[in-house]
Amino acid sequence: MRQDYAEFTARNTEILVLGPDGPNAFKRYWAENEMPFVGLADIRSRIGDLYYQEVNLFKLGRMPALFVVDKQGGVRYLHYGDSMADIPPNSEVLAVIEEINKG
Repeated sequence: MRQDYAEFTARNTEILVLGPDGPNAFKRYWAENEMPFVGLADIRSRIGDLYYQEVNLFKLGRMPALFVVDKQGGVRYLHYGDSMADIPPNSEVLAVIEEINKG
């Protein structure tokens, strides 16, 4: 999502990423990798649990989950990954956002 961040912001979209690390480690990673979007530490998975994000210790922890939430707070798209590499392409997410913006 980082490489297409301008495409997301051009569609009046903000990206928020939750991560399992503590706040200091998360902040350091964000700075070292020049992440342009918001990142929040969710060390106890409180938010991830609200959205039923899977934790699988055999697959290195928290499985990817991606949600598109509209301005009214409704989840308009969701994807639960089966592996750490199972993340939808940005083009798919951008197409969903385009449809939301048309409505």
